[in-house]
Amino acid sequence: MAADALSRIGLAGLAVMGQNLALNIAEKGFPISVYNRTISKVDETVDRANKEGQLPLIGQYNPKDFILSIQKPRSVIILVKAGAPVDQTISALSEYMEPGDTIIDGGNEWYENTERRISEASSKGLLYLGMGVSGGEDGARNGPSLMPGGSKEAYLNVRDVLEKVAAQVKDDGPCVTYIGEGGSGNFVKMVHNGIEYGDMQLISEAYDVLKNAGGLSNSELADIFAEWNRGELESFLIEITADIFQVKDLESGLGELVDKILDKTGMKGTGKWTVQQAAELSIAAPTIAASLDGRYLSALKDEREAAAEIFKREGLKEDVINNVGVVDKKRLVDDVRQALYASKICSYAQGMNLLRAKSAEKGWNLNLGELARIWKGGCIIRAVFLDRIKKAYQRNPALANLLVDPEFAREMVQRQAAWRRVVGLAIQKGISVPGMSASLQYFDTYRRARLPANLVQAQRDYFGAHTYERIDRPGSFHTEWAKLARGAIV
Repeated sequence: MAADALSRIGLAGLAVMGQNLALNIAEKGFPISVYNRTISKVDETVDRANKEGQLPLIGQYNPKDFILSIQKPRSVIILVKAGAPVDQTISALSEYMEPGDTIIDGGNEWYENTERRISEASSKGLLYLGMGVSGGEDGARNGPSLMPGGSKEAYLNVRDVLEKVAAQVKDDGPCVTYIGEGGSGNFVKMVHNGIEYGDMQLISEAYDVLKNAGGLSNSELADIFAEWNRGELESFLIEITADIFQVKDLESGLGELVDKILDKTGMKGTGKWTVQQAAELSIAAPTIAASLDGRYLSALKDEREAAAEIFKREGLKEDVINNVGVVDKKRLVDDVRQALYASKICSYAQGMNLLRAKSAEKGWNLNLGELARIWKGGCIIRAVFLDRIKKAYQRNPALANLLVDPEFAREMVQRQAAWRRVVGLAIQKGISVPGMSASLQYFDTYRRARLPANLVQAQRDYFGAHTYERIDRPGSFHTEWAKLARGAIV
């Protein structure tokens, strides 16, 4: 690439994700300019581009040169930490941009921040996209799932680049689509991450039950997860879980690394946002909420260790199987597989319901089947059964809940006995399975034609005169419960 030639696109923010996405773009044949406030990061990226195949990537060392090195209408991807750093970067770059140019924020940003920036950019004649990027550093380099939302014109300006850079799924195309207006791209990525929280929690519970109720070794677990990854559970998270159980601890030279890792889970906020939005929109998302609570409780390591000692002194004995002969390991493994699959369907159903509700509120017109399609490759929650989710929404775009799609409904019925056995066994053994339990209760609540909510409504009317509806006639009713109960009124 000649030094004076203009680049097709620019990218600012050269941490690992930014570097890898820039190299991916260059490798696909699109000349790219890169910029970072820390000059060493620019040099590092240019050096990688040369080493990885003399890729058409040019480093720039100040905002003005960076912007002016890009062909018009300019498109610039920003990959910096969400929040104030994004605003600072936009301010520095937009000074040299012209009406018709595009800013694309690829970070995990709160969707309302994106909508504010769309408005601010529009006042300067600039176009704006908030683009979710999933797949981690490997996905960024080799093909992520991309979720751009905002200006349709901005998307069309970079569609050729994004479709080449995104993960490619055989017979289903690139894992990118125009999501919708406003902050829809960021919102969809947020819910993707919420589903990811649920997935990871459910997998960890499957591991806990197999290890502590079934007595399975890490070697056996590696084989089981590898086998599961060849069937209905085939997915990125199941695949990497099988790998994790095989890795030895090189530090101590004893056993597997997974057993040496502190049981405290980190988080960056998207799971919390998902649960908050579900509550705001009155969407039940108990599996995702349970996964968030699980992370909060995991952080209380010192408290949990102290509590374990207190309850032990009070006579609580851990009922973890020592004699694995009392458990049919083969049956347990198959039961856990079925319980994990059914629970995962509930997690995805909750995420999709949240997306549909937000789409209705904001007028985004989200295509749930298309979202399932672009999650089939590149992203962290990619899984073979996303193809079936895609087809479920294609069959019925107005599907009330994934659970009632005929195919998924059949599978839930077929797996519910095994699911109940796993949750029941875990409860008996004192093994916490909040995700699987929440999923099962979600299923049982949703499938019942009548719930005990009639009693709750009666209580609300008793103490607060909130009224109630009847099943046998229309209208709202109020009863003087106390007077009737005590015989004051006949």
